[in-house]
Amino acid sequence: MIGKWPTNSNSNNTGAAVEQKASQWLQQQGLKFIAANYHCKAGEIDIIMRDNEHLVFVEVRYRRQNSFGDGLDSVDWRKQKKLSKAAAFYLLEHPHYNNLPCRFDVIAARPDGHATLHWTWIKDAFTV
Repeated sequence: MIGKWPTNSNSNNTGAAVEQKASQWLQQQGLKFIAANYHCKAGEIDIIMRDNEHLVFVEVRYRRQNSFGDGLDSVDWRKQKKLSKAAAFYLLEHPHYNNLPCRFDVIAARPDGHATLHWTWIKDAFTV
């Protein structure tokens, strides 16, 4: 899964740019955008999408290098717990989604060395 990546992006905008590209890519895969950068006292959810009957909470990870593991490795049990709590807050604030099954996906991006990003999408990455 490859997507175009600007070579001149600065580090301050990298995370936001990767999240935006991930959202666009997911929409190309048929998911419907609901929200981005949802913040609450429990934490943040990068992207919230709808995939048919599922409400999908997406964590986006970016690593320039794999020397400390890839982005998928960084979604440990602590991060999963934070995401779960933030999702619960979202559902409290948006009760019209309470009838949908929820799913937690992780998308990891890394540069491939040719001004593009390589995407790894893990659907239903963890359960709570």
